[in-house]
Amino acid sequence: MAINPNVTPGSPPEEHPAIGLIGMGAMGNMYARCLSQAGWKKIYICDLPTKYEALKTKYEGVPGVHVLENGHYVSRVSDFIMYSVEAEYIERVVAEYGPSTKVGAIVSGQTSVKAPEKAAFEKYLPEDVQIVSCHSLHGPSVSPVGQPLVLIKHRAPDDSLTLVENILKPLGSRHVYLSYEDHDIVTANTQAVTHAAFLSMGTAWHSSLSYPWEQGLYVGGIETVKVNIMLRIYSNKWHVYAGLAILNPSARVQIDQFARSTTEIFKLMLAGDAAALRARIYDARRRVFGAYLDTGSPRARAPILLSEDLLDRFSLGRKPAEPASPAGRAPAPNSHLSLLAMADCWARLGIKPFEHLDLAATPIFRLWIGVAEYLFRSEARLDAALHAALYETSHRSDDLEFVVAARGWSQCISFGNFELYKERFMHTAGFFESRFEEATKVGSAMIQALMDSSADQGTKPAAS
Repeated sequence: MAINPNVTPGSPPEEHPAIGLIGMGAMGNMYARCLSQAGWKKIYICDLPTKYEALKTKYEGVPGVHVLENGHYVSRVSDFIMYSVEAEYIERVVAEYGPSTKVGAIVSGQTSVKAPEKAAFEKYLPEDVQIVSCHSLHGPSVSPVGQPLVLIKHRAPDDSLTLVENILKPLGSRHVYLSYEDHDIVTANTQAVTHAAFLSMGTAWHSSLSYPWEQGLYVGGIETVKVNIMLRIYSNKWHVYAGLAILNPSARVQIDQFARSTTEIFKLMLAGDAAALRARIYDARRRVFGAYLDTGSPRARAPILLSEDLLDRFSLGRKPAEPASPAGRAPAPNSHLSLLAMADCWARLGIKPFEHLDLAATPIFRLWIGVAEYLFRSEARLDAALHAALYETSHRSDDLEFVVAARGWSQCISFGNFELYKERFMHTAGFFESRFEEATKVGSAMIQALMDSSADQGTKPAAS
């Protein structure tokens, strides 16, 4: 029986499509739970055969969810199949289970890098199988409601896209329509440098063997974002970031430039070359933020981050009272080297991050570009950062560690070795592990607060 593309969870159960999920990691579990709660009655899931018994126990009694032993069984019965596996393994998994796909079924993938997924689907899926891929641009701990969900109609008629839209509609996500190629460009432009910055921060603080926010540093305002998002990234699975960095060619170029920008700006700081540093950073300001900051421009937009006071509520450390910090004085100004380097990197590569912001920005990217915009929007704040970069030494050792870390991550990614990436990531993650639970809760609340604030100001993108 052909599936009605306009079917809903409220339709008679016999009309429901059979939904297959291959791979039950964090995102696979999120999808299974959301689709079950929506009322879909035929959800078939599987993971590695060694996890079969544990998965059966985990989903015992969950409405509509049926645990099968492997991807062959899922592929044979499902009308819509989603591969939710790491990009590193997508070819191997599709090669094994793809030939078992039900005639006429729609196949999708949840990989963060689409080039290897596209190649695997085209190589191993039968020609009588349709391809409508997807990608939720957020982590499993973030509510999917209002978040961008990329849909890619690659090899399918419009009715198949409609069916996929209706199957996934209960997530409440905002649908974004891209090609495979555009997806990888957009995700590189919105995530590559962001991830590199936070990975480098974590490595730098680990190398210093300190939790600086517990010593009165990196507390309040912009610093709150740095700490919370760094911890949030390191608390996630390493492969979430490795796939994008290693398998997406655009991401590699950007991460290399970010390391170069970080190094060159730091050299200007050490040389005390105020004129050259100011010229370089203000050029980046003009090229990346210029038109959006000009209130007279038709492209002007309201700021994402309205006030640092919003962020102070989510600090993991205590902001010192005005006269007292560990040194008996107010915290010293910060150069915000990571933000300066990020803007410089975008400027050097001609990337326009705001063009992708409303289209397909992750929550972390929206928050991080909001912080960058907050710094660059005000000449007074930006000049204070440049003054700190040139004349304040309290953060100089951290800046040095950050430069070393950024270059180290760039070199690691250039080798294209997943095990090396994993080892580097897990080494730092282990140092911060005891702080993950609190940071995850606080970080989620911070992201939600920013989204609510943006919605109140009309800067949150409308649902499509």
